[in-house]
Amino acid sequence: MSVAIITGSAGLVGSEAVAYFASLGMDVVGIDNGMRAEFFGEEASTMWVRDRLSAEIAGYRHYEVDIRDPDGISRIFGRYGADIALVIHTAAQPSHDWAATNPSVDFSVNANGTSVLLEATRMFARDAAFIFTSTNKVYGDRPNYLPLVERETRWELSPDHAYAGKGIPETMSIDRTMHSLFGVSKVAADLLVQEYGRYFGMKTACFRGGCLTGPNHSGTQLHGFLAYLMKCAVMGTPYTIYGYKKKQVRDNIHSADLIRAFHEFFQGPHSAEVYNIGGGQYSNCSMLEAISLCEQISGRALQSRYVEENRLGDHIWWISDLSRFQEHHPGWKPRYDVPHILREIFELNAERWGEQCATKARKMSLVS
Repeated sequence: MSVAIITGSAGLVGSEAVAYFASLGMDVVGIDNGMRAEFFGEEASTMWVRDRLSAEIAGYRHYEVDIRDPDGISRIFGRYGADIALVIHTAAQPSHDWAATNPSVDFSVNANGTSVLLEATRMFARDAAFIFTSTNKVYGDRPNYLPLVERETRWELSPDHAYAGKGIPETMSIDRTMHSLFGVSKVAADLLVQEYGRYFGMKTACFRGGCLTGPNHSGTQLHGFLAYLMKCAVMGTPYTIYGYKKKQVRDNIHSADLIRAFHEFFQGPHSAEVYNIGGGQYSNCSMLEAISLCEQISGRALQSRYVEENRLGDHIWWISDLSRFQEHHPGWKPRYDVPHILREIFELNAERWGEQCATKARKMSLVS
């Protein structure tokens, strides 16, 4: 039986991957030590997802091991050895903002952890496909130097630019630009994944995602844009918007669409490949547009405040050019657009968020 090892298996992308590849008949091994709660607080814990996966997916094996622990990771990889056909590495410190509070931990998780996993794959499962969830933050703030035009609800790329109607390709330079500390740690990991492919002939790919989202996202203030925005609308929590007149644009890819892309690569892998991946022209929105959709779907007005200063290294406009991946894998295209994604987030989480509101209200009444 072929084995898929998935790091960050209780997170948004990891949990979607666990369910998907288990449904294909693979034995799935998850690695997740619950560090998301350490980054963002208990409200962002994914342990409820871990418990659900263990209960619902027959044969799923979960290991609470830190990806920075070479001995622990080697024991897991050594146990399954050549049966490992696929490694999907989603575990990370994922926040642009959190990285600045503890750069050493951010770098050790994102860069050193990736190094440990690559070496374990090389030693025990050299023929496995290795998929890394990278980020568009590897390009730093270079996209902000594109010629942008202000529209009523969004910034948009000038229609006479080469990227117009397509998006940003992998040929954009990552040099001489402000990356944010998070971006730097992901760049280091991204380049390691590429070099293991080139030096050792391994089947590796970096998927440089923008906003990865879906109904299983444990959205929090520092990470998980659409999920946290909807959560704020439902729970009446104030949301802070940073800069760009609230018109910054992101493409958003549903985790199910991303996992289908991973499957396409697994079926036809390349070596040292790099793909920009996201919702592309099909699924994107500005902050103002996302707020309007959240209010329509939830039936509640979002409480928000605006801070004029943008976050360092943040993008004004990002839409992925998907053409390279689609050239290699023409059977794939995104199926979920932003309104569909937000409706799913609301429908799956509204009841749970309502219970959290009620619990919070009871605690406040007891204190008063």
